[in-house]
Amino acid sequence: MYNKYEMELAGRTLRVDVNRVAKQANGAVLMHYGETTVLCTATASEKPRDGIDFFPLSVEYNERMYSVGKIPGGFNKREGKASENAVLTDRVIDRPMRPLFPKDYRNDVTLENLVMSVDPDCSPELTAMLGAAIAVSISDIPFDGPISTTQVGLIEEQFVFNPTAEQKEASRMALTVASTREKVIMIEAGAEEVPEAQMIEAIFAAHELNQKVIAFIDTIVAECGKQKHTYDSCAVPEELFEAIKEIVPPTEMEEAVFTDDKQTREENIRVIKEKLEEAFAEKEEWLEVLGEAVYQYQKKTVRKMILKDHKRPDGRAIDQIRPLAAEVDLIPRVHGSAMFTRGQTQICTVTTLAPLSEAQRLDGLDESETSKRYMHHYNFPSYSVGETKPSRGPGRREIGHGALAERALLPVLPSEAEFPYAIRTVSETFESNGSTSQASVCASSMSLMTAGVPIKAAVAGISAGLVTGDTDEDYLVLTDIQGLEDFFGDMDFKVAGTHKGITAIQMDIKIHGLTRPIIEEAIAATKKARTYILDEVMNPAIAEPRPEVGEYAPKIIQMQIDPQKIGDVVGQRGKTINAIIEETGVKIDIEDDGAVSICGTEQEGMDKAAKLISTIVTEFEAGQVFEGKVVSIKDFGVFLEFAPGKEGMVHISKIAKHRVNKVEDVLKMGDVVKAVCLGKDKMGRFSFSMRDVAE
Repeated sequence: MYNKYEMELAGRTLRVDVNRVAKQANGAVLMHYGETTVLCTATASEKPRDGIDFFPLSVEYNERMYSVGKIPGGFNKREGKASENAVLTDRVIDRPMRPLFPKDYRNDVTLENLVMSVDPDCSPELTAMLGAAIAVSISDIPFDGPISTTQVGLIEEQFVFNPTAEQKEASRMALTVASTREKVIMIEAGAEEVPEAQMIEAIFAAHELNQKVIAFIDTIVAECGKQKHTYDSCAVPEELFEAIKEIVPPTEMEEAVFTDDKQTREENIRVIKEKLEEAFAEKEEWLEVLGEAVYQYQKKTVRKMILKDHKRPDGRAIDQIRPLAAEVDLIPRVHGSAMFTRGQTQICTVTTLAPLSEAQRLDGLDESETSKRYMHHYNFPSYSVGETKPSRGPGRREIGHGALAERALLPVLPSEAEFPYAIRTVSETFESNGSTSQASVCASSMSLMTAGVPIKAAVAGISAGLVTGDTDEDYLVLTDIQGLEDFFGDMDFKVAGTHKGITAIQMDIKIHGLTRPIIEEAIAATKKARTYILDEVMNPAIAEPRPEVGEYAPKIIQMQIDPQKIGDVVGQRGKTINAIIEETGVKIDIEDDGAVSICGTEQEGMDKAAKLISTIVTEFEAGQVFEGKVVSIKDFGVFLEFAPGKEGMVHISKIAKHRVNKVEDVLKMGDVVKAVCLGKDKMGRFSFSMRDVAE
C-alpha cells in the first residue's frame, strides 16, 4: 500500500506516489507528470561534517538514456559524466532550495533525481524540481518549505505554463520561476528581447500558479510528512562576537573593508584575524569557529554600512557602476576578440568560426535538440582572484556561467541561412571581483561583431544586489555588485539584454524570497545600467558588426543542388567529393535538402570547388562549353574529365580544324582544354568537340 496524490497542472496530470519506493531515504517520491517519471529522494547524514563553515548540500539530476529508449553512444555503453543540461538542472534545483535550510545546519544533504521516463510534452527537469521540493518537505530534514516551480513560455503575446515540446519551439521566452508561499525565490530566463514589463507580468503569473501547487504539497505533507529532526547547531557563540568587538571595534572593521581594492581589503582582514588568533590562543573552541565569526562580523558591518549609512565598501553611490572599459582586436590572428573591464572584473572573449559540420552533437534526453551551432565556454582560472591551484577543467559554476552568457546571446544571432557558420566564443576571466558572467556577455557581444557575425543587436549584462533589513519594506537595491557585496548581500540578480528587451535572467538569493517591488526595482536598475553600458562603453569600441569575416576566418560559399544529384557529387564511397576536397583544399558539407556549403580560407580554391560541383550536377546539353582535363588517350580520340566522376569523349576528327593523324601530335595527358557538347550520337552517348568551341 502507498499514498497517491493527483492534481491537474497546466492541462496534464501531476501524480505523486509516497511510500512506494526508496523507503530508506529520509524522504522519497515517485513523480509522474504525464508519462514523465522521476524518482526524487532526499537524504541527510546523522551528524554534521567536521571542519566546514558552509551547508554541504549536493543536488544530482541523473539522466538515464533508457528513459527515451536509447543506448548510450560510444564504446562504454553506460552513462558517463553528467551532461551540460544535467549540470544546469542541478543548479536550478539547488538555487531556490539552499536558502530554506537552516543557516547553522552542517549535516550533509543529498537530493537525487533519477529520470526514468520522458514524455516530451512534460518536462523532466520541472518534474525533478517539484519532486525534490516534495521529498525534502515530507522528510525529517529541517526545511522551511515547501516551494513550487513553474515554467512559462510566450506565444503570440500569450503566456503558456509548463509548455509542451511544440509550444517550446514556438515560444519567445523560456522562463522558470520558483516560489515560496509569499515570495519569488528563484528566476531563470532566456528570451527574445522581451520587454521588462512583460517579463515582470510573466514572473508573477508563474508565482500565482505556484501557490496552487504549494497548496497541493501542503496536503501531502499533512498526511505523510515526518517530524523534523533536531540537529547540532554550528552557530557562532554570541560571547565570541562580544569578545571580538572589544578587540576590533566596529569602526576598525569598517576601515578594514572600506576600500575598492580587493587585495588591500583581504590584507586588512588577514591582519585582524592574526590579532584575534593571538588574543584567543588559549581558547581552542573559539579558534575553531574564528574564521566564520570574522566572516559574519564583516557581513554585519558591510550590511549596516550599506543599509543604514548608504555607504558602499568602495565608496560608490548606490546606483553607480564601477569604472568601465572596452576594447577590440586584442588578440591577433584569431577570428574575433574583445575585452570588457568593470572595476576589478575583466573578461576577454575570443570568437572562432567554422563550418556547420563542426557544430556540437548532443546525445541527451531531448530528442528535439541533437546539435548546437553556437557554443559559449567560460573559464575561471585561479589567478583571476589572486590564488594558486591546479586547473581541473570546468566545474558546475563555469558551466553555468557559460550557459547563461550563451542564452543571453542566442536571440541576436543570425540564422544558419543568413550566416552558415558554427560559432564558438570562449570567455577567459583575467580578473574577477563580481559578476564575471555578465562581463562575459558584454565581451562576447563585441567579439562576435569583430568576427563579422551579423548579430541583430548588441547585448550587455549587469548584476544588481540587495541588502534587506528586518521588514519587507526595509531594503536597498545596489547596481553592479562587486564580490564583497555578493558574499555579504542577499541577492545576485543578473540581467542581460539589448535596448529592446531582456534576453537572459538569473537570480540567486540567500533569503526566503523577494517581493514584487524589489523585483521591479532590480529590473529597472539593470535596464538603466545596461543602457549606459551599451551606449557609452560598448558602442564607442565597436558600433556594428564588421561587413566581412576576418582574414584568418574561413570563408563559406553556399549553393543549392538537386537533392537527387547528391549521390553524383559524393560518388561511390565518397570518391568524387574527396577528390574535389583534395584538389581544392576546401571543406564541403552537403545537407539532405541539397544545400551545399564550401568552406576554405583561399577564395580561388573555393571558387574552383563550386565550379566542379556545378559541372557535376549539370546535365549535358548541346551548345554547353566545358573545361576538361585529358585523362585518357585512345587511337580514336581522347576522354576529358570535366569534374571528378564526369567525363566525355572527343573524337579525333573533332580535336582541331586541321586533320589530326595521331592524337599525341596535339594532346598529352593532363592537358586542360575546352570542349563544346554536340549532343548525343547515334548510340545515345554525348559527344564533344574541341574544334567547334569558337562557334
